[in-house]
Amino acid sequence: MNQHWIRSAGAGAVMAAVALTNGACLSGLLGGSPAQDARESTIFRKIRADDVSVPAGYHLEVVAAGLTAPVAVVFDDMGRVYVLESGDSTEDARPPRLLEVGQGGALRTVATGAGSMGAVGAGSADLARAPWTGITWHEGAFFVAASGARDGAGQILRVSLAGEVVPIVSDLPTVGDHPASGPVVGPDGLLYFGIGSATNAGVVGEDNVDRGWVRRFPAFHDVPCKNLSLMGDNYRTPNTLGGTAGQESTTGGLVAFGERVDAGENIRGQVPCTGAILRVRPAGGAPELVAWGLRDPFGLAFTPDGRLVATDTGMQPRGSRPVKNAPDVLWLIEPGRWYGFPDFAAGEPVWQSPQSPQLPQSPEERLLERPPRLLATHPGLPPTPAARFGPRSTPGRLDFSRSAAFGYVGEAFVAQAGEPALDTGAQVVRVALDTGVVTPFAVNRAAPGPASRGDNGGLERPIDARFDPHGQALYVVDRGLVEGQAHRLVAGSGVLWRVVRSTPAEPSPVALHIAPASTSTGAADDAPVAPAVTPRDGNALCGPAADAPPIVAAHDTPNDAPVQCVPASVPEPAAVSPAPAAPGSSPTPDDPGMPHSINRGGSGRGGLVRASPGWR
Repeated sequence: MNQHWIRSAGAGAVMAAVALTNGACLSGLLGGSPAQDARESTIFRKIRADDVSVPAGYHLEVVAAGLTAPVAVVFDDMGRVYVLESGDSTEDARPPRLLEVGQGGALRTVATGAGSMGAVGAGSADLARAPWTGITWHEGAFFVAASGARDGAGQILRVSLAGEVVPIVSDLPTVGDHPASGPVVGPDGLLYFGIGSATNAGVVGEDNVDRGWVRRFPAFHDVPCKNLSLMGDNYRTPNTLGGTAGQESTTGGLVAFGERVDAGENIRGQVPCTGAILRVRPAGGAPELVAWGLRDPFGLAFTPDGRLVATDTGMQPRGSRPVKNAPDVLWLIEPGRWYGFPDFAAGEPVWQSPQSPQLPQSPEERLLERPPRLLATHPGLPPTPAARFGPRSTPGRLDFSRSAAFGYVGEAFVAQAGEPALDTGAQVVRVALDTGVVTPFAVNRAAPGPASRGDNGGLERPIDARFDPHGQALYVVDRGLVEGQAHRLVAGSGVLWRVVRSTPAEPSPVALHIAPASTSTGAADDAPVAPAVTPRDGNALCGPAADAPPIVAAHDTPNDAPVQCVPASVPEPAAVSPAPAAPGSSPTPDDPGMPHSINRGGSGRGGLVRASPGWR
């Protein structure tokens, strides 16, 4: 496939035809593909709202269960509730679906990514574009971000209530590590959407081969939005594509796997691009650039006064250019601004030494090789984030409270999915933009991380937090259980929760039995589906908060990443996230529930060709 956003591969690129793999993981936030094997589907998930701690005066309840890979919630003009199931790019995964949530959690299929719903024309098979990774409602229709990880390019789709699917934007560069996101409607009536970076930190490496997309699209790589000049560093990595033991590839920044770069080499920018926020008219047309230099702007929202914000995940200690302790952040987006990827994390350079004497490094950290800068010149200095989250907390979508009836008016509520292998995230936090203070709002009681780690029935992987049209209830989309080394999502284990402000009710313990999932996409999908919930008794604050060490290159495993958490010695909801004295009030910087993250850069450069960690 020769998409216009793929640089022509040189002689050094790996261009051999290779078999497709089914183990692709689009991003840490989306998780792996839903399991379809019946033997993998007989798994219990306990669902117990009482295992989740929320502030006094608030109540958590289950709206719907039995979802497979849910990724977003949305409301139409009548206030009806819909959930988007993402589907996945693997051959055995079920297609994406848009479901209406009825009374008692009954589910009705509105549209699917298989092209089977509505009059989509001769190109219906091309409309799969799995996974579907975001949705909004505007002017009588849904608008969906479709990442096209298997089909070769992403799209923005218009989906009618009758299930008709029409692309309004195509050929988006979304087949790498991070998907398309949004869309959201701006004050100008335009649709704003994000495109994540192709790689972890600007270099295509063995980690991307393992994720599968290099095998499908060997010429794909990060695409800058404007022209950039490179330092010329190249990275040696094992070449697992060739099938010969000990074979290696040398790859530079912002080019395809197996391509070298030279000092001062210019990389042509273009739109659409990766690591960016774009906008387009609801009727379609050419996307316009809003901001760039982001890594994974997955959660987009507008503040009550019309400012755009975006969540962004930090670079990780993996791949050819690993970066350790890069925090996840919330950006206040300024039109035209560059936000630092791949040379800055949370506004700070990753290649410079810490400047503050108050944050000494350990001997082990001092011995670590610092990641070199990729860019010879930068398009400017990135701003300071509006808020910092703990590394690997994986912030997803967010929304702002606009109702005094709910409280915390003007604050952002952010879903944090966390990492399956780490005790991070698995909570909803609130953020005061004026101070940057981050306070847990809904957290598992028993331990940090997913509730299933402790055999509890609380939150697993919250990915979306959105208020209903009246602003009186906060809906939380929970991706569900993951299993195995590939962190495959367990079919039917997703949940839609709701937080309301009321007198807490008696807990209602239930357990969800995951029945073998059906892959049917025909007429049977139109029938209402009742979640399989049976009564069962079940019973889920976080460990001590810790300041994050400096951002450095990393040769170690992800398991040493700092954990964002809530003080374990404060188990009651009012202490975790104090109930407001009055609706709309904000916490003080001394709030005991405030997780802190101190982040610095690291210094040093190596030679032109450097071996990636783990290379022998």
